[in-house]
Amino acid sequence: MQMEWSDGKKRCCWANPKNERYIRYHDEEWGVPVYDDGKLFEMLVLECFQAGLSWECVLNKREAFRAAFDGFDLEAVCAYGEDKVEALIHDPGIIRNRLKIQAAVTNARAFREIRGEYGSFAGYLWHWTAGKVVCESGLTHSELSDRISKDLKKRGMKFVGTTVIYAYLQAVGVIYSHDEGCFLERKTVV
Repeated sequence: MQMEWSDGKKRCCWANPKNERYIRYHDEEWGVPVYDDGKLFEMLVLECFQAGLSWECVLNKREAFRAAFDGFDLEAVCAYGEDKVEALIHDPGIIRNRLKIQAAVTNARAFREIRGEYGSFAGYLWHWTAGKVVCESGLTHSELSDRISKDLKKRGMKFVGTTVIYAYLQAVGVIYSHDEGCFLERKTVV
């Protein structure tokens, strides 16, 4: 169910009309296909931190996360040791969950290995759909997110359950899920 917005556009029911950052995210980022490994890594880290929380909470802290995680530089995060993990645990700008912080480092290393195997993480991610965008809505997981989640866990990643991976796939445009009636809704993506 969409509400009326001041600009006359209807949006997905989850978008908060009082949060300009969230509106921009909905209108300009969510569901747009991503092929850049830097952006894919950033979104993976953020989605893993979102587990059990609202995306809005994470999005509001995005800039603090960027600063804390060295601009999501993959090699920098791969090199984090216990001192950096401790510093992150004490950073009031981010979500200070030790397990999620440690998972970000573990996942960075697995991300790098996957990139080496496939030439890019984008190559890995998009191979699951043969490069095609999947259009579906109203779900929190699917056979696709189940398979990718299982594979990422096998590769050592943490906080990558099927619901987190489904949200990740939506965020980076592998799955296109704008609600019926949203001004961005598409039944097929060209």
